[in-house]
Amino acid sequence: MRKLFLAVVALCCLCIGQPALSADAAPKSGVITYNVALNVAPESKTATLYLPYPLSDRNQDISDVKVSGNFDAQGVYHDPKTGSMYLKAQWSRITEKPVLTFSFHVNSHYTKGAALKDGGNALPVDVTPYLAANDYLPVDHPKVKELAAQATRDRTTYLDRARGVYEWTIANTHRDPDVKGCGLGQAIRTLTEANGGGKCADISSVFITVARAAGIPARDVFGLRTSGKSGDITGDFHCWAEFYLPGTGWVMVDPADVRKAMLLEKLELKDAATRERTEFFWNGDALFRIALNRGEHGVEFPGMQGAPVGYFMYPYAEVDGEALDYFDPKDFSFSVTLKAD
Repeated sequence: MRKLFLAVVALCCLCIGQPALSADAAPKSGVITYNVALNVAPESKTATLYLPYPLSDRNQDISDVKVSGNFDAQGVYHDPKTGSMYLKAQWSRITEKPVLTFSFHVNSHYTKGAALKDGGNALPVDVTPYLAANDYLPVDHPKVKELAAQATRDRTTYLDRARGVYEWTIANTHRDPDVKGCGLGQAIRTLTEANGGGKCADISSVFITVARAAGIPARDVFGLRTSGKSGDITGDFHCWAEFYLPGTGWVMVDPADVRKAMLLEKLELKDAATRERTEFFWNGDALFRIALNRGEHGVEFPGMQGAPVGYFMYPYAEVDGEALDYFDPKDFSFSVTLKAD
C-alpha cells in the first residue's frame, strides 16, 4: 500500500497574525467542525481514526456534540495513562473513501486569573504525577536539573520559583517559523539540537520540563487559539502550559506566545513591549482559547500499530495498521472551521 500522509504541516500552527492582546468583550463562542477524509489506496482494507474529545471545565462549556460519517463504529474513550479523552472511529472494511465530521459548540470564558495565592509546598496527591519524567519531558536529565537550578536561583517561595522558570523559558528559547506544525514537543532536543528554537509544543515542553525539575507540577494544554471570526481555523492549533500553585490551583502561562509576539514585533528581551507581553501571558488571558486535551506526552491507543503519539492535538489515523505521518501533507486531509455565534 502506498504511504499516506496528513495535510497538517502547511496549515497548523502557522498563525499568520497574533491575536489582539486585549480582553475583548465580544462573545467567544460558536460551533467548531472537523471534516476528515482519508484518500486511501484501492487495496486498503481497514482504517482507524482518533480525535481529541474536548470536555467542559472552568474555562469552557462544551455542548451539542455531533459525529457523522461512513464509519462502522465510533465511541468516546479515556486513556488512564495520559488522561486523554478521545473519539475513535473505525472502518472494518473500506468500500469508499473514509470520511468523518465531528462538531461541538463551545462557549469559551478564558480570562485573566485572580491574584495568585501561594499556599506553601504541600501538594495534593492528584497533582504529583505532573512532576514525573518521561521520554518527552526528561525531568531527571542532568542538563535539565542544572537549568532548573539556574531558573530558580535565589528564589525561595513556590510562586517565585514558578515565575523564575517562566522568565527563564522566555529568555532561553525563541520561535523558529521554519519548524513544522507546532513542533515535536521534545524538551531536550529543543534545548540542545535546536538551540532553544521551536514552536509552541517545543517551548511549552521546555517550561514544563524545567518546572517539574524544580519541583513544580506542570502540564501541557493542547488546543486552539483563534480570533473568533467565522471561517477556516485549521491553522489555529496551539499549545500552552499550566503549573500547579498550592493555595490557588492550576495557573495558565504561555511563554510560546510571548516568543511569538517578540518575533512578529521584532522585540528584544529588554524592550518594554516584551515585558508587557510577558505579563499578558502570565496567569491567564482573555483570548478565545479551546482546550482539546490535557493528556500527557506519549499517547498509546489500544490496538495501535504505530509509535506512541508525541502529543495528542492533531487527528491521528492508521490504515491497514500503518500510522499516517501528520507532519507531511499528502493524502490524509482535514479542516477545522468555526461558525461564530
